[in-house]
Amino acid sequence: MSRTALVTGASGLLGRQVLRTFQQDDNWKVTGQGFSRASPPQILKADLTVPAEIEKLLDDVKPQVVVHCAANRFPDKCDADPSLARKINVEATRALVHATASRSILLIYISTDYVFSGVEGEAPYEVSSPTNPPNIYGVTKRDGEAAVLEETSGSGLGVVLRIPVLYGPATTNSDSAVNVLLDAVKKAQDANAGVKMDDWSKRYPTHTEDVARVCRDIAVKYLDERQQAASLPAVLQFSSDVQTTKYKMCELFAELLGVSIPGMVRVTDGGKPGEGVQRPYDTHLSTRSLKDIGISADTQDFRAWW
Repeated sequence: MSRTALVTGASGLLGRQVLRTFQQDDNWKVTGQGFSRASPPQILKADLTVPAEIEKLLDDVKPQVVVHCAANRFPDKCDADPSLARKINVEATRALVHATASRSILLIYISTDYVFSGVEGEAPYEVSSPTNPPNIYGVTKRDGEAAVLEETSGSGLGVVLRIPVLYGPATTNSDSAVNVLLDAVKKAQDANAGVKMDDWSKRYPTHTEDVARVCRDIAVKYLDERQQAASLPAVLQFSSDVQTTKYKMCELFAELLGVSIPGMVRVTDGGKPGEGVQRPYDTHLSTRSLKDIGISADTQDFRAWW
């Protein structure tokens, strides 16, 4: 008998791929949730900031697992409107996990490496490492984690999955902080463009297909071991181990496209207070806890995919 899943934020970069991965597995029946880009019947429209709409969605779909991808995931937008970021990333998450827990539904909450400070010398971070977010986005995602863990404590009905910056198939390059670098490469072909690009902070770009596979594997693991789920980790982490920077990614894209980028300015002294939203230096995530429960942490090759 097939299992049922619901993917929130199913019209976004990661949500689309999570939905697709579950669809490709004959053992699953999956439905997506969206709002501004909902497309019924595959992606149902529901406002997650309205608890009544969450409850109706769950009662209509009757999922055994919810993968919660929906979020305000852009640090600059979170900084510009902290109250909206908190409404989406914290309050909606709290309402969702309250509704799933009361219905004995497993919730997989997608979090971020930005819950860590990322100061030089601390990485790699284990699941038990102290959190200390450097910006509002990280704070709201950490508080979302807390809501999930508080509501599901001891029940095995909540799992936090921290992930880094993502790349993969996108409807527009702006969907991904990695894909959007292709636009910067195009602009920087003009020698006078003056495109500033960070070559300071360490990044570990991870493919959405790999994250989606991990989400499915977690769902299977925690449902299969439902009676012992409370003894499984409540926090997991997944990331590529290949280190790069935004500038180096731009160099790679330029090489693959066969173009030069004389208009790109390499920035090597980022992270200074007062220079916009603070980004961490290095938030490399350890995948030890994931491997310990038998889930593969393998990732595809960044260069080969592009």
